[in-house]
Amino acid sequence: MLYSFLLFTVILSLQEMYRAKLASSELFTILGGFISSLLFLVLLTFIGNFQETCGMKTGWGAVISAQAVALIAASTVHRVCITTCFLFSVGLLYEVNKLSGVIVSKSDSKTRRH
Repeated sequence: MLYSFLLFTVILSLQEMYRAKLASSELFTILGGFISSLLFLVLLTFIGNFQETCGMKTGWGAVISAQAVALIAASTVHRVCITTCFLFSVGLLYEVNKLSGVIVSKSDSKTRRH
């Protein structure tokens, strides 16, 4: 949990340090959106771990709040970063959901065998 928060802080700091470079060209603007989507992924991991530690159930509230923070961070770089961040975040969320389903199905099959 601590590592995801530290990684979030480092990524956000580097994004803000290189804000002018990320807004300088089209390719760097897309890269800025991708970096913001990584912020989404790391923050979602942090929120999910924190909620599981506290005994609360993780749901769509964590996804929406992590997405809102990532989009606000993307808006500090460039307007186009907001759109690319959203698109990359949707792709990452799909992959995380698919990976989670595979891991849960494997753990369910192990508990059924024994």
